[in-house]
Amino acid sequence: MQGHALGLALRVYIEDTDAGGIVYYVNYLKYFERARTELMRALGFARAALPEAGCQFVVHSMEVEYLRPALLDDQLVAEARIASTGRARIDFVQRVLRGAEELCRARIGIACIDPVTRRPRALPAALRERLASTAGVDHTPTLTEIPT
Repeated sequence: MQGHALGLALRVYIEDTDAGGIVYYVNYLKYFERARTELMRALGFARAALPEAGCQFVVHSMEVEYLRPALLDDQLVAEARIASTGRARIDFVQRVLRGAEELCRARIGIACIDPVTRRPRALPAALRERLASTAGVDHTPTLTEIPT
């Protein structure tokens, strides 16, 4: 995986699991969202919408593979990497890991839209410039330390 990246430490709570203590599948999508949000924050863009730039980000496409279950009280890392960018799109490659074990992976396309018309629009110039100026920079520090 190439490009900008970030790892976000997480712990599995009972609210994340089904009756069998296994993480409910939709919660992986929440973990991915948090990691993407923190990666964008690390790049200087703290919100999913950039109203001053007339921009809102929405999920355009998603492909997810569930490989192994995460369990109650597991310590996980949700990774987000920018795989590519287009005129009005950012593609992320994401994983959830338990140690070195990959539990879930996804490719998620985020579209930039005009918040009024809801039509695609070009990524804001400041974002395009930031992505270009930090190409190849790896933002992998864990944001939250979880006690063992």
